[in-house]
Amino acid sequence: MTKIGNTLNIGSMSLAYIVNLLFVTYTVLLFVRIVSSWFPAWQGHTLIRFVCFYTDPYLNFFRRILPPLGGVLDISPILAFFALRVIEMVLMSLLG
Repeated sequence: MTKIGNTLNIGSMSLAYIVNLLFVTYTVLLFVRIVSSWFPAWQGHTLIRFVCFYTDPYLNFFRRILPPLGGVLDISPILAFFALRVIEMVLMSLLG
């Protein structure tokens, strides 16, 4: 393989790594958001407000599709995690 081909291959691996890292980071943010919802005293903390700012629009999309059961049990994060994983798998397969 030529030198240019190797460079392009390394570049695509780097892009795949960055995309994977972004998805892992967002998954962790979603997890922190869900756990923090169980502790109302945490809601005023700066870190939690940061996490809510970046995760609530995504979670609200799924809450419109799947409202809380009985007004109490919110299972939309399960759908959100699933969709995020599917999107990640599709992007990673496109990146090779």
